[in-house]
Amino acid sequence: MKNNNFKYTKTIRIWLIIGLIMLVGQVILGGITRLTGSGLSITKWDVITGVIPPLNHSSWIHEFELYKQTPQFHKLNASFTLHNFKFIYFWEYFHRLWVRALGFIFLIPFIIFVIKKQINSYLIKRLAVVILLTILTASAGWIMVLSGFVNRPWVNAYKLTLHFILAVLVITAMIKTIADVYNFGMKVKLKPHKFVAIVVGIAFVQMIFAGLMSGMKAGLYYPSWPDMNGEFIPSVLKNAGNWNFSNLSNYDRFLFAPALIQFMHRFLAYLLVILTVVMFYKLRNKVSNNLKKWIQFPLVLVFVQVVLGVLMVLNVQGKIPLILGVTHQLIGLLFFMSLLFLFFKTREFKV
Repeated sequence: MKNNNFKYTKTIRIWLIIGLIMLVGQVILGGITRLTGSGLSITKWDVITGVIPPLNHSSWIHEFELYKQTPQFHKLNASFTLHNFKFIYFWEYFHRLWVRALGFIFLIPFIIFVIKKQINSYLIKRLAVVILLTILTASAGWIMVLSGFVNRPWVNAYKLTLHFILAVLVITAMIKTIADVYNFGMKVKLKPHKFVAIVVGIAFVQMIFAGLMSGMKAGLYYPSWPDMNGEFIPSVLKNAGNWNFSNLSNYDRFLFAPALIQFMHRFLAYLLVILTVVMFYKLRNKVSNNLKKWIQFPLVLVFVQVVLGVLMVLNVQGKIPLILGVTHQLIGLLFFMSLLFLFFKTREFKV
């Protein structure tokens, strides 16, 4: 940044905040789509014509017939009526419509701001990174969907995790952009705390395991707490012969991978509680008053998240409870975002 006198307007800042909120909404809609089994209901990706949903009975029948050709219909939903299909179609359609709306809300104001010279080259470059990551996320999403049309009646867990993590990276890039815009031309005395960076790193790893938990439906296999079906370390993990690539790739045929993923997810949750508490006590007297909320938010959210996780596990009855599952995902994302804001707010901002 070479122009220290450049000022971003309040409108620019509100626009970026709205963008961040919509990105979070997109991730949450993705979670709802996953939990309702809706992700494979639309069998094609039409960027333009896909904006318009089926408008008459014959159009609905056509879409339903396309869905009937998928493994998910034959193996899981063969008893589906048109009414059932419309329900899952709605969530996948809304998920796709939301990302289109997100692009629309970004594009038009962006063009206006550029014409009016209200944003500089620095912000343009930052937003270009966000846009690039968004395109990669959408591409990974379609690759993920395609994996559910072959053999398995659901999407590949690893491809789902890639899609989810790319979405998390989009949010990360957006938070970095917002933090820079709010700090533009200023000097923040406190440099990024190394401990905060460690917590952020472990929280990111936890997000990866969260994606795998969802993709493998690992939460269904051990619906008990604090033990895992009577064991603190599942016996399947204690057998050295089970630690091989085949068991990781064939996660839906053998218990090893879901057990490993859920065990690690629980372990990282406990670790993050401890680290967040330690981080709070290490920083509470070192940060300025306007930064105190950013060390308080993670502390509150991490405990709420653990409680939600426990309640979700204990209420599993053949499937993840929708409300608890979505709330658990939202609070987990907000926890990670609060850590990012804390990290970016406690670094020395150089112009």
